[in-house]
Amino acid sequence: MHPQDSKPSSLIDLGKRYWLPVYRPREVVLDHGRGARVWDTEGREYVDLSAGIAVNALGHQDPDLVEALTAQAQKLWHSSNVFYTEPPLRLAEELVTASGFAERVFLCNSGTEANEAAIKLVRKWAASKGRPPEQRVIVTFRGSFHGRTLAAVTATAQPKYQENYEPLPGGFRYLDFNDVPALEAAFAHGDVAAVMLEPVQGEGGVLPAAPGFIQRVRELCDQYDALLVLDEIQCGMGRTGTLFAHVQDGVTPDIVTLAKALGCGFPIGAMLAGPKVAEVMQYGAHGTTFGGNPMGAAVARVALRKLSSAALMANVKKQSQALRDGLAAINAELGLFAEVRGRGLMLGAVLSDAYKGRAGEVLDYAAAHGLLLLQAGPDVLRFVPPLSITDEDIAEGLARLRAALQDFPREK
Repeated sequence: MHPQDSKPSSLIDLGKRYWLPVYRPREVVLDHGRGARVWDTEGREYVDLSAGIAVNALGHQDPDLVEALTAQAQKLWHSSNVFYTEPPLRLAEELVTASGFAERVFLCNSGTEANEAAIKLVRKWAASKGRPPEQRVIVTFRGSFHGRTLAAVTATAQPKYQENYEPLPGGFRYLDFNDVPALEAAFAHGDVAAVMLEPVQGEGGVLPAAPGFIQRVRELCDQYDALLVLDEIQCGMGRTGTLFAHVQDGVTPDIVTLAKALGCGFPIGAMLAGPKVAEVMQYGAHGTTFGGNPMGAAVARVALRKLSSAALMANVKKQSQALRDGLAAINAELGLFAEVRGRGLMLGAVLSDAYKGRAGEVLDYAAAHGLLLLQAGPDVLRFVPPLSITDEDIAEGLARLRAALQDFPREK
């Protein structure tokens, strides 16, 4: 094969030959995008209701993000944290201001890194309180997803992500999500240092916290002197209709982790630390080479400003309802879904019993009809389009979904 052969089949062969085979991409080579549309290398157009797994919150090629990136690219790409640069300093200030609770920010490169930092901060805080290691337990919930590094995958209470990576780090306790009696019993052990959760579980099936559940977590954390850690990597940055998802739950967290939409496609993550923990990590306690990269921070500053706008949040509300209405109409005709759940533009269509386990097949049919979707486990179709998506793109996406589902075989 010629090294510059750009035929889709040749490019896919490169992936099959040289990538570590931990992914199973659909055999499409995406080439470019604009707004909520993308095109592959053969010129086929797709409506993108996946947004790079809730990352491209402002769609593809947002002009303000492109301008921020190209302007910074002509100044300074990287310096490390041995020196100050302006973009990450400004971004930290703006995140603290936008959060309404944080005092300090740790910038990193991904959601997993943000959660690793949060886990380490919890443990260091508990140690500073004189608690022995056995009293530094972090409670997480079945169905959660917090990342792939060893500590983060241990916090992720899903055995399928943990299998064959034992021995896993200790000090985690798993509960059923939204189970208040189990939560209260867990605190009775007297060893809980923190509770870590997603206000809306993403990979676990697009499952929101029940009304009042996170408030009860907050009350118990206060009662037992534990920390509340909220993973808003997927559900934050406007995805659920408010800049921070927990605002809808009426709580003030101690730590929040962000990534994905924070850079709208440019890799960046952040851990926000509230007053109880803001001074716990001092010089040398943690670090990262690329965290606070000036290019990532320059993009994130613009993304944060745009994602905070009232107009964009109004669009999330509007398009969420349009998507729900469209899914309801499709379901009235075809009867594939048991329910549609979620918040804002983070919605999950749960397959009915007759179609359980077949979400991946639906995605194949959707792609064949020019629609990019996600699944959240084998039973849930996940819709996380750009927050800036238009009426036209929602309507076209729903039309293509209906066509795909009409072709979808009713029997396996």
